Amino acid sequence: MRKYLIPAAALIALAGGSAVIAQQMPAAPGAKDAARVTGGAYTIDPGHTQILFAYDHMGFSNNLGVLSESTGTLTLDPKNPSAAKVSVEVPIANLKTGIAKLDEHLMKPEFFDSAKFPKATFVSTGVKVQGTQAEISGNLTIKGITKPVTLDTEFYGAGKAPAMMGGKENVGFVATTTIKRSDFGMGYGVPMVGDAVELKIVAAFQK
Repeated sequence: MRKYLIPAAALIALAGGSAVIAQQMPAAPGAKDAARVTGGAYTIDPGHTQILFAYDHMGFSNNLGVLSESTGTLTLDPKNPSAAKVSVEVPIANLKTGIAKLDEHLMKPEFFDSAKFPKATFVSTGVKVQGTQAEISGNLTIKGITKPVTLDTEFYGAGKAPAMMGGKENVGFVATTTIKRSDFGMGYGVPMVGDAVELKIVAAFQK
């Protein structure tokens, strides 16, 4: 098969006689290097923090949704990572499944009852660190009901943002766990709709 290549001179002519040279982007400022993590107080970056959830629907599908724009704090000491503390507030109204009627249903009393309980919270009670992984124990509160949960957490990366983006120090983690929605007063539809809810948390913090 013949291939036709447009010469650079022709491209310049098409561009009105001037060449546009694409600048090479610099390397990403963050890396999975624990030595880049500095101690101190951090706050959640709400634009880059998401909680993904998945549950079984009648044995037919594994449906998904996301909660976004959480707020919260993280304190870190690289010399004593087990002393880390994290506190998160999650606005329930920001829950999205991509299905408008389902989103509306999930806000009702049989599920989140968001008018009465607009936020879910997580407050850590302990951290066990092994290399770049950790088990973060804490109390999860949904609909005014508090239960202990453990997050299997992995350090994702750290570094300083470019000056044009504020120049703040950033650190990120990915965590997973599974909870039972019936533990939090949301047993509606069980067992037709699965009780177990898998969570994946993508969390970014800025110093």
